[in-house]
Amino acid sequence: MRLAFIGFRHGHVMGLYRGAIEHPKVQVVAACEDDPQAAAAARAGGVVKLTHDSVDRVFSDVDCDAIAVGDYFARRGELTIRALEAGKHIIADKPLCTRLDELDRIEQLAAAKKKSIGCLLDLRDHAVYRTMRRLIREASIGEVHTVLFTAQHPLNLASRPAWYFEPGKHGGTINDIGVHAFDFVPWLTGLGWREITAARCWNAKAREFPHFHDCAQFMAVLDNGAGVLADLSYLAPDTLGYKLPHYWHLLVHGTRGLAEMNLFAKEVTVIKDGSAEPEKHPAGEDRTRGYIEDYLQELRGEKPADLTSADCLRASRLALEAQAVAGDS
Repeated sequence: MRLAFIGFRHGHVMGLYRGAIEHPKVQVVAACEDDPQAAAAARAGGVVKLTHDSVDRVFSDVDCDAIAVGDYFARRGELTIRALEAGKHIIADKPLCTRLDELDRIEQLAAAKKKSIGCLLDLRDHAVYRTMRRLIREASIGEVHTVLFTAQHPLNLASRPAWYFEPGKHGGTINDIGVHAFDFVPWLTGLGWREITAARCWNAKAREFPHFHDCAQFMAVLDNGAGVLADLSYLAPDTLGYKLPHYWHLLVHGTRGLAEMNLFAKEVTVIKDGSAEPEKHPAGEDRTRGYIEDYLQELRGEKPADLTSADCLRASRLALEAQAVAGDS
């Protein structure tokens, strides 16, 4: 796959770039950042070798199969649509876009032109999630009936990209963080989403930017009537926020017990109705950048091992619909 990168406005895309240049089946043929400050930051990071400072030049001059989109959130839909119209496959940092009308157009173009849509929904690649999925799918805790998770992130106001706090560029905290959950909850449980019951976003910590709603929660119902409660706020302590057990902490109750983990746990805890002690199930090894492998398999016309275009589009739509329920963008 000949891959051209457009936009390096978030750290996630650096991981995709690194994975692409290391992959034997991927050739990076262009890397573009048209914002001078962002370009300087990308170069300073020592990872990205920029080749273009004009998006138009990438579209006019670069021969590629797919485009990787990593610009600020609200620009991603526009770039994705342009790339699809040009007949290119897409792999994007999440979120894919920030408006439902953009997603409608992306879905129409992808279907009409038979193009794949990839997204950095990488929580599926973590061993602890994969182990929890196996245990739930084996009915270790019976039928799932509640899913509770916290994805509290540190705000890190001084170091977070400034565009986050510029009106019209972010697109909402549920869409930003919650898209992961709208992907992994059905993957973990085998249950689809029935309804977003309630959602709310508000400003708490980033008081200098009252339009930026750094707190977000939602309530939802799955196909079997199971309830989901989620907190996606940017209230985790700045210094240790990404290292705490509350970061992507997940607790699932079923009819015969519970399963619990967090992103950095080395094991999944299962407690059944008859348990004298909690069971500890080792997580094993992560699947490094599995989303790239799945994407390449789909491009080859093979059934992906895990993440598909349909999964990426479905999670994106649900996140945007939940953001709309919150009345926020």
